[in-house]
Amino acid sequence: MSRCSDRTTYHENGLVLSHHDARQPVPRHRPCRALRVAAGLLALSLTIVSCTDASAVPSSDVRESAATGATLRPASDSIAGTVATDTTASASTASASTDAGAASRTPNELGRIPIVEWHQVVDADGTYKVSRERFRAELEELHARGYVPINLSEYLDRKIDIPAGKSPVLFTFDDASPSQFSYIERGGALVVDPRSALGILEDFLRTHRDWQPKGLFCVLPAAEAGHAFFGDKGIDGQKTAWRFPKLQYLVKSGYELCNHTLWHARLDKYGEAVIQEQLARTVQAVDSAVPGYTLRGLALPYGLWPKNKALAYSGSWFDKKANKTIRYNHEAVFLVAGGPARSPYDPEFDAHKLPRVPLQGGTKLKPTLDEMDKNGAMARYVSDGNPKTVAKPVPVAAPAAPAKK
Repeated sequence: MSRCSDRTTYHENGLVLSHHDARQPVPRHRPCRALRVAAGLLALSLTIVSCTDASAVPSSDVRESAATGATLRPASDSIAGTVATDTTASASTASASTDAGAASRTPNELGRIPIVEWHQVVDADGTYKVSRERFRAELEELHARGYVPINLSEYLDRKIDIPAGKSPVLFTFDDASPSQFSYIERGGALVVDPRSALGILEDFLRTHRDWQPKGLFCVLPAAEAGHAFFGDKGIDGQKTAWRFPKLQYLVKSGYELCNHTLWHARLDKYGEAVIQEQLARTVQAVDSAVPGYTLRGLALPYGLWPKNKALAYSGSWFDKKANKTIRYNHEAVFLVAGGPARSPYDPEFDAHKLPRVPLQGGTKLKPTLDEMDKNGAMARYVSDGNPKTVAKPVPVAAPAAPAKK
């Protein structure tokens, strides 16, 4: 399902960084009209700290026209059986780094960091879509060029600890679709579908042991079309009861989660109360699946800000059923395009406005990486191998003026 639609084209140092082709139709998501409590195992209402159904239906009865998501169908957060990753597609041996240029790169920890952005990983490229073959090829290219995945927490906390000559990359996955993370049942256990983005990534990690499971999944607790926490209602074979275990699996494995609103709401359209509800209740829903988890980042749906931009950073919503206030505080806010982001050590770094490199049908990874391999303002971050120091580029001396005769 196509999602974010930011029609802005960015230009920086001659590099065109366009997220959306204006000729493409803006995707639509219809909100649900009602919530019905499921029977049997699914009879449990979504528990948010207290035993309430606070996240199930927008208390203000918010509805988007055909432009966004839907209300949340609650489910049990427990499931029988164990969870594993399907290893049938794994290569028999693990590869070491194939980056031949690491030793020759001059450390520059003020350089740019690509925050790459994927949506759906499916059969073929399209708007907000990349093919599975292309997704794996992009992982291969990043690895071959000496990039190493980091998490948002390492980025924000300035704890980027990667080998000398290597460069960090932050993976972001928007919209929580089943194509990103789906389960299949095998022998009484849940197995990560090897055709999903997570399955492809984890297979890649098994054969490239210098990478660790890291990346940011920007989730929607209440979206329609199977986007509620990576799948529900049997869409693409995904059961509603699997939603919470998926979030738990991601966090336990080392990945991180990000706020993307309840159902991909356009924050520019609503009043302040609704905006805060959208963001606070996503925090609330994630806490139901992973108690105590803190969402440090927000990916703006469609790249659109609320009229009061401060509400993208922090705010609160009062849950009448639980009789408590739910607060959110986003240290990072992600745009949908804009090119490689600044280093956290750069004096001009602004975590409240982080550009990304969107990857989809007409937008490829290679031009951005090529530009980052050049000297200049877009040059890549290169580690010195010592997380306690910040390697700065050596300034190029101006040519000496000719001696006067």
